[in-house]
Amino acid sequence: MSAKPATAPSAAPVAPAIPSRPVPDPLAPEAIVGLLSDLVRIPSVNPAIAPDEAHGEGAIADFACGWLLANGIRAWKEDAAPGRPNVVAEAGDGGPALILYGHLDTVGTAGMTIPPFEPRVEAGRLYGRGATDMKGGVAACMAAAAALARDPLPGRVQLALVADEEYESIGAADFVRRHRADGCIVSESSEGELILAHKGFVWADITTRGRAAHGSRFDLGVSAIARMGRVIAALDRFDADTLRARTAPLVGPASMHCALVRGGAGLSTYAPECSLSIERRTLPGETAAQIEEELKRVIRDAGEEAEVSIRTVRSASRTPAESPLAVAVRDAAAAITGNRPRDVGAPYWMDSALFAEAGIPSVNYGPTGSGPHEAVEWVDIASVVSCARIYVEAARRFWGAP
Repeated sequence: MSAKPATAPSAAPVAPAIPSRPVPDPLAPEAIVGLLSDLVRIPSVNPAIAPDEAHGEGAIADFACGWLLANGIRAWKEDAAPGRPNVVAEAGDGGPALILYGHLDTVGTAGMTIPPFEPRVEAGRLYGRGATDMKGGVAACMAAAAALARDPLPGRVQLALVADEEYESIGAADFVRRHRADGCIVSESSEGELILAHKGFVWADITTRGRAAHGSRFDLGVSAIARMGRVIAALDRFDADTLRARTAPLVGPASMHCALVRGGAGLSTYAPECSLSIERRTLPGETAAQIEEELKRVIRDAGEEAEVSIRTVRSASRTPAESPLAVAVRDAAAAITGNRPRDVGAPYWMDSALFAEAGIPSVNYGPTGSGPHEAVEWVDIASVVSCARIYVEAARRFWGAP
């Protein structure tokens, strides 16, 4: 598809009408393309990321809720925060509960070279903001739930279509506080591979102290920036020599980088304080307490003193390859596509960790696409259709009724 400059619309995008009738076959390609197009057409930019756009999830949550209700699925909204709704839905009355997960928010549209909210189909791809991250997955989950709801179910299928994945994951955190289940399939794009593990991360702040003095008074002044320089050099050596040798199956090595440095009070003043923010990518089993102690030890070994404060913790996650959920999704993908997906890990963090921490095993299997957070974004339509069918088959296998 040739890239064309995105022009500002003359009016706000018009959301599609909320459906009142069920689709004849929710797994038909034309039904899934229609649903996905409607989802892309509804702006749902995360207001915490792009406040100048600030569409939020309200309109898309209303549409998704209406579509699900029209297709025979119990559906309702739950506010994860004021004005930030999750859509929760379920079909079936008893037996094991399987969650199909997707997030409703997207990143902003600045710099896009295609119209972000005008879905376009070309060469088997659907283009638009959120097409692959992750309205393709959301459409597959909704279609699968509608298909499953048409037959008596030996278990329960739940939908978690959440807000705010792109910023603080308040939607997923709120969902797991309210709901319990036996497994969760995350529908983030996975290129036809089965993601069983992913890294976590820790954000930490380090502060060094100096002594303010006039720039001419080297006999009095102590630069907090110079002290931080020695800390940074030590952290960089620790990353290269220790962390890169610490690995875990599927996800590879741990890592750390110095991300932000702030300090100084003026050119003619010895800096009284300097702060450093670091990001540490973690492996399954690593804890925030362990990481805090490692940081303090590196600083001591460098001959410096500094304060260490852990700001944000997102745990790594791993689901065993032989778990019932992993087996069900793997076998379903093989049955539908004819190809057995590879078991892989991801270097980034996903909401699946929040489900795992809540005692809900989770795996990720989603469509193929390109351009999340980029100027041109698209999802492969055939892979969205395939995922919807795989989710149906995986649910049946998970319930013991293939």
